[in-house]
Amino acid sequence: MKPLYLSLICLFLAFNCKSDKEKTEITEEEKQLSIAEKIANAHGFENLKNVSAIDFTFNVDQNDTHFERSWNWKTTTNVVGSTIGKDTTYYNRKQLDSSSISLDKKFINDKFWLLVPFQLVWDTSAIISEPKKAESPISKKQLEMITITYPNEGGYTPGDAYDIYFDESFLIREWGFRKGNSKEPSLTTTFENYKDYKGIKIATYHKKAEGKWNLNFTNIGITLDH
Repeated sequence: MKPLYLSLICLFLAFNCKSDKEKTEITEEEKQLSIAEKIANAHGFENLKNVSAIDFTFNVDQNDTHFERSWNWKTTTNVVGSTIGKDTTYYNRKQLDSSSISLDKKFINDKFWLLVPFQLVWDTSAIISEPKKAESPISKKQLEMITITYPNEGGYTPGDAYDIYFDESFLIREWGFRKGNSKEPSLTTTFENYKDYKGIKIATYHKKAEGKWNLNFTNIGITLDH
């Protein structure tokens, strides 16, 4: 009985040592991810590979006024459908011309608001700072903050910067937009009312600290390719 008992102890210790080693390896692998990848993954970036289309309506409410425009983005072909008022227009982002540039600027703006966690990975020309602790501008909470700064040339809004505040789970909670990388933000809003759309987490509501203003998303739809 004694040899069997000792064998069981050794087997138990070996199993636990192996488990600890595996956990260490996973932790080390996670450490290799950039801060942009960690934020993107927290919002479901890995599930985008199964998406063939994204629908959403971009809404802005200010005082008693309401504005909206709706989009259908075929992610696999980059064909974009736009509905503003009673007009519906389609264009291909791979074949932009003078007639579609103005509409594409609107789409890029609205898509950026919707999917900014993924833009951190997609926008490879931008510079992302190291994270640091900072007081968020609206809630005044201590959060992690990174700044993404776009190059001075190229794109529709060159040189702009965004201060992004995120929590311990890497979900974005607030941000500040600084036009032309100015010292003071031009716009600061919250990221609220997160909803899960087939594994993709989207903040559907944004508001400023003051005034009757909010930006929100409705009619969000995610189409899978299988």
